[in-house]
Amino acid sequence: MAKIKRKRPTRDEFELEEIGNTLVEANDEKSEVILDVWKKGTVQGNIIKMDSRTRLIHIDKDSKVTKVPFMDIMKVSVL
Repeated sequence: MAKIKRKRPTRDEFELEEIGNTLVEANDEKSEVILDVWKKGTVQGNIIKMDSRTRLIHIDKDSKVTKVPFMDIMKVSVL
């Protein structure tokens, strides 16, 4: 039996730009965010680093850092 690999849902440039702008704004204002992440579910916390080289968003919640690939973020909500 062959394994079927699930592909990440595609988003257009407008959606990616909107997600990026929301993340930058939340980072500047030190706001808490909730990210809907593909295959991981939700991640909540404060953005502590946005690494453009590795394209990872570092989220801190109760001194636990989660690194989320930008392309895996489906939706951003700011609290």
